[in-house]
Amino acid sequence: MLKHSSTSGFLDFVYDFYKGMKEHEITLVYEGEINHQIMKAFTSLAEGHMTKHAESELLQKKVYHVMVECLQNISKHASHPEVKDDTDYNRGIFLVSRNNDVYNITTGNIIKKEKILYLKELLGHINSLSKTDLNELYKKQLKEGHLSDKGGAGLGFIDIRRKTGKDLEYQFLPLSDSHSFFLFTSTIPRK
Repeated sequence: MLKHSSTSGFLDFVYDFYKGMKEHEITLVYEGEINHQIMKAFTSLAEGHMTKHAESELLQKKVYHVMVECLQNISKHASHPEVKDDTDYNRGIFLVSRNNDVYNITTGNIIKKEKILYLKELLGHINSLSKTDLNELYKKQLKEGHLSDKGGAGLGFIDIRRKTGKDLEYQFLPLSDSHSFFLFTSTIPRK
């Protein structure tokens, strides 16, 4: 059982967390292992939330698609510096927020630092392309893309940008000499 002082501190943290979620309009937040069952649960929760708020079918499809791509990214590419068992591999954080104008899908997971340069170049290149060039790159990658050992050829990132029409936002926060925390946000206009 927690002592009163530690309980009070924890409860203050929970309340501050709640206020932060309300302030940033976060409708769904999760930290832990990302697997197929979790992805199904998230998409079902998001679908219910969007139906409740009478979102258009087109918007619901876009949000669903981006959620799946982002969750698959964690599932495929997360790394953990001190792996104790297989469940540590696919851990990450997942948030969905909504305001009057947009939905934001944010993910975070630990990656090896050696992946940062590749991701920066890939995401920067994807963000620099026009809609036409993006569609051409997508078709080219589908046809002749070089798949990594974990699948994909940047197709998920390319497709997210195609579906949302918005730049991909990302950040790398150092954790150790060998690992960083990769934060990624996709913005989906509601109109």
